[in-house]
Amino acid sequence: MLVLLGAALMVAVVVGLAVGSVSLPPTDVVAILGQQVFPGWIDPGWPATYDTILLDVRLPRVLLAGIVGAGLSAVGTALQALVRNPLADPFLLGISSGASLGAVTLLVTGATVLGTLATPMVAAFAGSMVTLAAVYALASSGGRMTTTRLVLAGVALSYVLSALTDLLLSTASDPHLMASIRFWRLGSVAGTEWQTLPIPAIVVLVGLAVLLWQSGSLNLLLAGEESAGTLGLDVHRFRTGMFVLVSLMTGVMVAVSGAIGFVGLMVPHAVRMLVGADHRRVLPTATLLGATFLILADLAARTVAAPQEIQLGVLTALCGGPFFVWLLRRQTRREKADR
Repeated sequence: MLVLLGAALMVAVVVGLAVGSVSLPPTDVVAILGQQVFPGWIDPGWPATYDTILLDVRLPRVLLAGIVGAGLSAVGTALQALVRNPLADPFLLGISSGASLGAVTLLVTGATVLGTLATPMVAAFAGSMVTLAAVYALASSGGRMTTTRLVLAGVALSYVLSALTDLLLSTASDPHLMASIRFWRLGSVAGTEWQTLPIPAIVVLVGLAVLLWQSGSLNLLLAGEESAGTLGLDVHRFRTGMFVLVSLMTGVMVAVSGAIGFVGLMVPHAVRMLVGADHRRVLPTATLLGATFLILADLAARTVAAPQEIQLGVLTALCGGPFFVWLLRRQTRREKADR
C-alpha cells in the first residue's frame, strides 16, 4: 500500500507540475526535475521559460500542497484517537478557525514579534491551542464526552470565531489586508514561494515523527482511558502533550495555507478502510494519501474554472460536506445500536 501510494504521489506531483495555464509535457517535467538532481546529465532541449514556470511558480505550490495535505491528515488521525471520536477534525472542531482568527488579529493590529512569516505562525498556534482546549472543556463538562457534544462544541466555537474574523474583515480598510484575511478564511496555496516552505516542512516532518513514535500509545487510547491507564499510559499527560503538538502543526499549516477543511476527516477514514486501525500503519498511509489528495485538489482548484481560480478550502469543503453527513448518519446509527 505504501509503495502504491508513493507512486500515486509521484504521479500527482508530475501532473500538478505539467498542467496549468501553460501545459508542459510530462517528459520535460521529469527531465527538468532530473537536471536539478543531476546537473549536466540531461541535455536541456526545452524552452528556457519552462524552467521558470516549473521551478519558480509551480513546484513550490505543489510541494506546499503536499506538505499541508500530509500534515492535516496526520493531525486528523491523531485527533480522532485522542478524543476517541471518528468525527474529530481540525476544521470541524474549530481549531482551524481559531488559528485563522489569531493570524488575522495580528495582521489587523499590525503587531510584529518574530518577523513577517513567523509572527502569523505564532499567533495561529496560540489561537488553535486555545480553541482546542475550549472545545475539549465544553465537550467534557457535565459528564461523558459524546460525539454529538464534541461536534456541537466545535461547530459552535467555529461559528463564533468565524464571526469575529468577519468582524475584523468588515473593519479593515486596506484592500491588501482584506485579501489576506480572505486567504486565511478560505484557504489557498497560490503564490507560494520557496522561502515559505522550510518552516511548515520541518514542523510537519517532526510532528509526524513524534506521532509515529507515539503510535503505540495512540493505539492504547482506542481501548479506552481506563484500559490505557491500566497498561501504564499517563492519559492526561499524554493527551496534553499531543494537543500541544497537533495545535502547533495546525497553526503552522493555517499560517501558510489558510483554513483548509475536511482533509483531516476524510483521509483517515479512507485509510482505515484500507489498512485497519493500527496507527503504525494508518499514520504513514494517511500522510501519503493526504499529500496526494491535496495536490490533486489544488490542481482542480486552478484548472476547473480557469482563468479564475477556486479557493482550495472551498473545493475541499464541497468534497468533505457530503462525506461528513454520511459519516454522521453512520455514527448516529452506531450509537443507537449500542444503546
